[in-house]
Amino acid sequence: MTPPRTPQIPVVVLAGFLGSGKTTLLNHLLRNRAGTRIGVIVNDFGAIEIDAMTVSGQVGSTVSLGNGCLCCAVDASELDTFLETLTRPSARLDVIVIEASGLAEPQELVRMLLASDNPHILYGGLVEVVDAAEFDATRQRHPELDRHLTVADLVVLNKTDRVGEAERERLRATVAELSGPAAVIPAEHGRIDPELLFDPALRPDGEEMAGQLSFEDLLRQEECDEHEECDGHGHADHLHAAYESVDFTADVPMDPRRFMAFLDSRPEGLYRIKGFVDFGAGDRDNAYALHAVGRFLRFVPRPWARGEQRLTQLVMIGAGIDAAALHEGLAACRAEQEPQPDAPDTERAMWGVLRYVPEPARDGDAEAGEAEVDVPEAVAEA
Repeated sequence: MTPPRTPQIPVVVLAGFLGSGKTTLLNHLLRNRAGTRIGVIVNDFGAIEIDAMTVSGQVGSTVSLGNGCLCCAVDASELDTFLETLTRPSARLDVIVIEASGLAEPQELVRMLLASDNPHILYGGLVEVVDAAEFDATRQRHPELDRHLTVADLVVLNKTDRVGEAERERLRATVAELSGPAAVIPAEHGRIDPELLFDPALRPDGEEMAGQLSFEDLLRQEECDEHEECDGHGHADHLHAAYESVDFTADVPMDPRRFMAFLDSRPEGLYRIKGFVDFGAGDRDNAYALHAVGRFLRFVPRPWARGEQRLTQLVMIGAGIDAAALHEGLAACRAEQEPQPDAPDTERAMWGVLRYVPEPARDGDAEAGEAEVDVPEAVAEA
């Protein structure tokens, strides 16, 4: 029996120039985490709201947020050390968010994460926050903003409530042109749906089900009182309207070559793809877990369970995506007929998939290691 694979924790890089609202967005994630334990890496604790107090700390310190989350103040040279600390099983974290300002250039952080030999982390994307009201002025002060947008996987166009509709459309078009295939999400006060960045954690033991309102519940309720569009559920419906989620299921195997061609040509605005793929005769023994964020792609094989129905099940998340076109493109990837498992072409067809499988997973090791995946071209050139 194959031993269970060690879970990998997604690491999200949150970037943006002073005043863009990234710390506000970070605090929003902490308030609306829905039971997800978040590890936060910042330069200092000053702007992170912890139990309604401003907490100041020194670089090299760690503070428990009192809700299962942790916050570390570090400098760039300590990043690997703190990632090692935060990914220990005892920390029990579900996602790690690195606030990039002051630590390093965003693309440098991405390179560090992709090159890391820490087997417990998984790249979760680069999120660039920009101030809609000050966008043009920020570009003049910081010409490097264009480069940051080029390497972003998701762009949050924040403070859209401070500009008119025509200006919003102009800014969105400009940001989309600069950021290429990245999804562009409008936001007010840094409020985005956390499910854009990470999946909510499931707590089967019920440990997150407190009988009384926690402090973060009170904060969420306070936000609802201040904004009429809130329906009392933490802006869930309003925030979800900023992006689309598309499901796809197939009960026949996918053709590896056609599926990889689909991934190579996936449309702009498609931010995340997650799920499992059945490649049929390409690998009878395994389902392939798919994790794609922006330009980053990884497959991790895992054995089919006895009696498990062999399905391809995917969820695609993005902004401005065409659900019908995605379904059509994926439907065209289904294998028209099952090839023979021992046919020479069957093995060659899987080469494109195996390029994105971690080396230890190929060797049957229970521990997933660094994926053999190229640094995204935009990151390499930045």
